[in-house]
Amino acid sequence: MKKKVLAAMSGGVDSSVAAAKLLEEGYAVTGVTMKLYENEDIGWDDDTQTCCSLRDVKDARVVAHRLGIPHYVLNLRNRFCDDVVRRFVRGYLDGETPNPCIDCNRYIKFDALLDRAHALEHEYIATGHYARILYDDASQRYLLQKAADPHKDQSYVLYGMTQHQLRHTLFPLGDMTKDAVRELASVLGFSNAQKKDSQDICFVPDGNYAAFIERQAGPLPPGDFVGTDGSTLGRHGGVARYTIGQRKGLGMGFGKPMYVVDKDAKKNTVTLGDEAALWETRVVVGDVNLIAVEALPAPMEVTAKIRYGMREARPGYIRWRTAGSVWSSISRNARSRPGRRLFFTAGKRWWAAAPSCPAEGHFPSRTISSMHLLALTMVSGSMSISSPPCPCRTLYTSISVVSFMLGQSIFFESA
Repeated sequence: MKKKVLAAMSGGVDSSVAAAKLLEEGYAVTGVTMKLYENEDIGWDDDTQTCCSLRDVKDARVVAHRLGIPHYVLNLRNRFCDDVVRRFVRGYLDGETPNPCIDCNRYIKFDALLDRAHALEHEYIATGHYARILYDDASQRYLLQKAADPHKDQSYVLYGMTQHQLRHTLFPLGDMTKDAVRELASVLGFSNAQKKDSQDICFVPDGNYAAFIERQAGPLPPGDFVGTDGSTLGRHGGVARYTIGQRKGLGMGFGKPMYVVDKDAKKNTVTLGDEAALWETRVVVGDVNLIAVEALPAPMEVTAKIRYGMREARPGYIRWRTAGSVWSSISRNARSRPGRRLFFTAGKRWWAAAPSCPAEGHFPSRTISSMHLLALTMVSGSMSISSPPCPCRTLYTSISVVSFMLGQSIFFESA
């Protein structure tokens, strides 16, 4: 009997080709398009073109029909609003820089969708992400690997996946390039073969985060710009309008380049300083999710990245700080932004990641929480990391070359 797969089909070319490849590999495929919101949910009128539009549903259905597979629309509006949109708004209001795409993967695609797949007696779900999953016989664990195409690799946004989710997920495009995907779509006669990729956060198509947040939560209160010495420099238009590392768009001149170096949502202040004030060499990360390993018995040399598309910073080290905390350090200075994720990798596999949050430590404004160790590659067969479900798990890491924002994620990789 063929193994059943519930294939997420967004209407784009990647998920369409992923479904086609699954059929070619002998799976019994059912296509599903997730309806995540109505335009009214996010403050847009009906004429605004957003993700999950009727056109996207139609494109997915046309491909499914051409492939001869059933297609359904799955309504996940309430879950998406609760676990993605509201988290996004709350994160910015709290002074973080959240990544809603990571939350969507964590709570929607690989949680809610997988639950629905199992309820429908499908063993797997599949998406059009560019990443790879393999099973390591030595550790008896599933590993998350980077895609073959380094320019399209999306393992960065998949760090929160658990062993259960990895076991029941397929990434058919992991060994393909984007050009090869479009070429195959053309050969198969897909109408969306040349459809443009979505670039922005799907529910903020114009990229104006502050305006979106105000539509959801009301006007942003103005406050003070302050210097690193505590002096008042002027007035800002709301903490959520700024991100650490920002230089342009401050609304006033200072006679020299000034950067946002910190934000305090409780005091409603935005701290400005020169570029040197942005760089950090150590951060604390927490809320660890471990994939390929079970323990970190000794400091490990790693590289790191905090945003999609940046090169990993190397070298650096990670080591346990307390029950669940980790220190991270890197040899070159890094700009840090609380709220972003910090990702650690070992070899070709991701080791870890973590959104940042305020916490005690040597660098309180650069402390990162919610660290998710991905371990896409182990440096040695004995290397492992454990992850009891504890929100306070943190790791020491000495890194540089990145500017950490609260809520940011960091990927670690073995040097």
